[in-house]
Amino acid sequence: MNPARLTIAGFALAAALGTGLLMLPEAARDGRGTDVVTALFTAVSALCVTGLVVVDTAGFWSGFGQVVVLVLIQVGGFGIMALASLLGVLVARRLGLRGQLAAAAETKTLTPGDVRLILVGVARTSLVVEAATAVLLAARFATGYGEPLPRALWLGVFHSVSAFNNAGFALWGDSLTRFATDPWICLPITAAVVVGGLGFPVLFELRRHLRRPSRWSLHTKLTLLGSAVLLVAGPVMVWLLEWRNPGTLGSLSVPGKLLAGFFQGVMPRTAGFNSVDIAQMNSGTWLGTDVLMFIGGGSAGTAGGIKVTTFAVLLLLIVSEVRGDEDATAFGRTLPRGLHRQALTVALLGVGAVVASTMALLTTTRFSLDQVLYEVVSAFATVGLSTGITAQLPTGGQLLLVALMFLGRTGTITLATALALRSRPRLYQLPAERAIVG
Repeated sequence: MNPARLTIAGFALAAALGTGLLMLPEAARDGRGTDVVTALFTAVSALCVTGLVVVDTAGFWSGFGQVVVLVLIQVGGFGIMALASLLGVLVARRLGLRGQLAAAAETKTLTPGDVRLILVGVARTSLVVEAATAVLLAARFATGYGEPLPRALWLGVFHSVSAFNNAGFALWGDSLTRFATDPWICLPITAAVVVGGLGFPVLFELRRHLRRPSRWSLHTKLTLLGSAVLLVAGPVMVWLLEWRNPGTLGSLSVPGKLLAGFFQGVMPRTAGFNSVDIAQMNSGTWLGTDVLMFIGGGSAGTAGGIKVTTFAVLLLLIVSEVRGDEDATAFGRTLPRGLHRQALTVALLGVGAVVASTMALLTTTRFSLDQVLYEVVSAFATVGLSTGITAQLPTGGQLLLVALMFLGRTGTITLATALALRSRPRLYQLPAERAIVG
């Protein structure tokens, strides 16, 4: 089967199984089961590691239902990293010897001989990061909040898995707002989110060449630089726009403002946790968060969006055009023309999906443009942050968000793979003619 179709089929099957399990009477606290739309929305949100919900995760789902959600998050997170990396391997195989050598030179990891290494590496990375985060969180819940040990361990495991996989599911109705000023909760979760959002190829390369940056691939350098810039820009934006807002940071102490602003500035990397009330944010903060969510995190990781490297390539293209350079370059390397087209295609199709979905929801709901756009971008970029309108959307609107979450999670992977697999040389060249631009 075509790799792109295989990815979609695998996620669709997992979503169907998850929906069926969540519809069982044992999955709901009242023992009466749930309707298909609620089960489908929750299953897809968990599998696509988004975090948008139409019911309170802790209040509506039983222990069995919460375990189903947790398993879907883990399967979705592992599947995304493993499948995205393995699709890179399949692409390299289809490109022939010259293409394989080129792919190996560019990525230094994704070669046909790395299949087993990739799967083992993804599993090991997930286990180590999630276990370390779970221990820290469980210890804090037990010692700082008096939770019984079994409950503390469950809270630690659930939120560590949710954080590393950038899912954003929490076992409190207000997400993590009650822990807004607690660094022992917020910082481990932030670290897990950042590590999961870098992408496995970057983590794999850092493990091998951490102290030798000269051996890092262009992909790793672009991802790390882009992520560092966004990790600074996000919190700075929140601090500047929300510092005096009494509904968010205004009522906190200075250390509390710094911590909550930092946490909330990192979460648009597609994690979806919130330590302040999103509905009380200023419109400017919503718009800035829309941009951060749309960009997302690293490729072949648990983050969503169009990806940091896609945005970096587009930015480099603009810089080269403004300078009048014939080629776009970065870190002493020239970006291939095919990469230009792929980045433009992924970004513009993402913009098209967001615009079309926003228009559809605006015509069928009473919510403002700010609210609808925020919700749509959050679903497409698989973030999970919400202004609080998800549960109030009509059934058609919720199904639209389901489609967006599925598209946002599988679309960028499958599209990039399809473009690479269809790339073939043309034996002739048509006459060139310029059109007027601008």
